[in-house]
Amino acid sequence: MGGLGSALIAVFALMGAPLFIVILAAAMLGFYGSEIPLTVIAIEMYRIVETPMLLALPLFTFAGYILAESGLSTRLVRLTEAALGWLPGGLALVAFVTCAFFTAFTGASGVTIVAIGALLYPALQQGGYSERFSLGLVTTSGSLGLLLAPSLPLILYGVLVQQMDLGVEFTIQDLFLAGLMPALLMIVLLTLYTVVTQGRVAPVRDGPRPSIRKALWAMRWELPLPVVVLGGIYSGFFAVSEAAAITALFVLVVEVGIYREITFKELPRITRDAMVMVGGILLILAVSLAFTNFLVDAEVPQWLFEQVQRVVESPLAFLLLLNIILLALGAILDIFSALIIMIPLIVPVALQFGIHPVHLGIIFLANMQIGYFTPPVGMNLFIASYRFKKPVSELYRATLPFMAVLMVALGLITYIPWLSLGLIID
Repeated sequence: MGGLGSALIAVFALMGAPLFIVILAAAMLGFYGSEIPLTVIAIEMYRIVETPMLLALPLFTFAGYILAESGLSTRLVRLTEAALGWLPGGLALVAFVTCAFFTAFTGASGVTIVAIGALLYPALQQGGYSERFSLGLVTTSGSLGLLLAPSLPLILYGVLVQQMDLGVEFTIQDLFLAGLMPALLMIVLLTLYTVVTQGRVAPVRDGPRPSIRKALWAMRWELPLPVVVLGGIYSGFFAVSEAAAITALFVLVVEVGIYREITFKELPRITRDAMVMVGGILLILAVSLAFTNFLVDAEVPQWLFEQVQRVVESPLAFLLLLNIILLALGAILDIFSALIIMIPLIVPVALQFGIHPVHLGIIFLANMQIGYFTPPVGMNLFIASYRFKKPVSELYRATLPFMAVLMVALGLITYIPWLSLGLIID
């Protein structure tokens, strides 16, 4: 019965059954085979209601959808260009910083490519950068903000691990702080690569730059948002859920009431789209809690650790193997599915090797960030191909140098835990 049930679940998964159905069916089959009443699934799913951090997901998602529909992308590009465009390689730095900030708040790198890329791609070419370089830069920069607050994947990782009761305590604020230096490292390395390879081609952007005073004035209502929200989170003055509520209200007032770039008629559609996404995440998260409970009861992580020990014995070798697996998964799964499927398996094993769960979370998301544009099926490759009307094969060649730079950053993030833990551990 168990073998037949597992085979049926695998068939349904290959046929494209929704992820939550596959996970729920696996949990039901596991508990049934262990002769545990299936009512335990409902109990485990209900645990999600008691998660205080869960309130932040819909609020931050709603704020991100509002910002994605507004004119923030245009104002943000102008401001960063006015402030940084004078530097050697400054226009590329503008792209990195702008995309990272935008992705952190909107939570979707595909949106970043469509909204920001449409502005930056022609600007980079006008500034003297080659078409291939510009294309690769915009495609790879779309996922830079996944390590920065208030990134939804960071929050989701924290919620998942905190539900596992592993005995290592940390907060969502710790995750937000842990992502700062790794994200900065990636931006710095990408900028250095740009200066070294493109500095002679485009040392400084030609033509008049936007006035920084006018750019600041244009963003006068949005500039306080990162200062108030992120400052409140990092200082501990706000809880994450409180910061999410403030962000949602602030964005709603500014974009709808002050700038009036979004009409009241559009709000129901934007709200519906945001909540459909949140609903999908919460449904998958709820059933995954039940499945995680089964895995723990069945001692699957312990078995997996014993199997891994037969192949690798040191934490360094385990991290290398983990990076290879995660890069492959990042290229074929969306980030939320990868989190739900892999976190219950790899976090207990990583703890056995002495790896801090906060450090592991940054490694995981750094891999997923690169996976967004990893050939052959990275999601950003196809979004950029559609947006800029370029063959996917051309995107492969354009993104490879940037991928190499970010792989160096990934290696440093993986093997220098201080980059992730230095701000949270004395």
